[in-house]
Amino acid sequence: MKTNLLGFPRIGGNRELKKASEKYWKDQITANELIQVGNELRKENWLLQKSAGIDLIPSNDFSFYDQILDASMIFGCIPSRFHGVKRSKSDVDLYFAMAKGIQKDGFDITAMEMTKWFDTNYHYIVPEFTKNQSFELLSLKAVEEFKQASDLGIFTKPVLISPVTYLYLGKEKEEGFHRIELLDRLLPVFFELLEQLALAGAEYIQVDEPCLSLDLSDRERTAIVSLYAQLAEKFPELKIILTNYFDCYGDNLETVLQLPVYALHLDLIRCPLQLDDILESPAFTGKQLLSLGVVDGRNIWKNNYEASLDLIKKASQKVSKDKLCIASSCSLLHTPYDVDLV
Repeated sequence: MKTNLLGFPRIGGNRELKKASEKYWKDQITANELIQVGNELRKENWLLQKSAGIDLIPSNDFSFYDQILDASMIFGCIPSRFHGVKRSKSDVDLYFAMAKGIQKDGFDITAMEMTKWFDTNYHYIVPEFTKNQSFELLSLKAVEEFKQASDLGIFTKPVLISPVTYLYLGKEKEEGFHRIELLDRLLPVFFELLEQLALAGAEYIQVDEPCLSLDLSDRERTAIVSLYAQLAEKFPELKIILTNYFDCYGDNLETVLQLPVYALHLDLIRCPLQLDDILESPAFTGKQLLSLGVVDGRNIWKNNYEASLDLIKKASQKVSKDKLCIASSCSLLHTPYDVDLV
């Protein structure tokens, strides 16, 4: 069975990212020096995972602030009050202005709203949408990091926030529309990004869809069906790993099992019973690989191997081993980098 990590801690063993970010905010180091710290941390993380024998090593799981803000930069979803910053300052300055606000160099702009990342202690910067919202491929971060890993001889699995989850987690800044209606405008940008990744040599793509753990409306489920149908049509060569975490698929399971994706990821720590639901469902054909999230991504304790093996054995009784993958339940972002340093 392959092994699959959904994401890796980005702060560094000695909190290098936090220290460097704070120095940058105080104008004690340059943007290039901050970027170099990020380059070194990613390199260390990839090499560590490779030495541990991980098969599906993530890229684009690194962030200087949070992954949803990264997506806003990638999709070019910049609130109008930051357009002056975009025109006159670097992308790094724009990024942190959106996260923290900016009160210097003639600017006095409030930050974007921050809210909790599901039920974790992490937060994300809430995307802001208008009725006539436009999108553009503003950042090639995901492509650049894939290439950076490739230069080390490590062919990673880029991690992308789904356009549906991205819109779902945002908010309308004016009345008269629903943000999910913007999907048709966002998809061309998302597809352009996938084209760039495919050209760079990407084979596996992890599409994070954590909104599937929530109660969705028919409109939102329809948007998900449309997204993955188009992905299968436009990118048949890419192995899409549909990734949900923090809970079961719940009432969305029937929809999910009919999606034309290469693999389904299951958070079997938060919801082990969903494995039975899937294995017993008439809609599950066994053609999709199951990524079994049996290693707790939110717990400081050692893995419960008996519980993990029970779930793996149950799956392997009904699914061939080449269609199973052992994975972390969610990104390891939520765990200590090294317990010896705690």
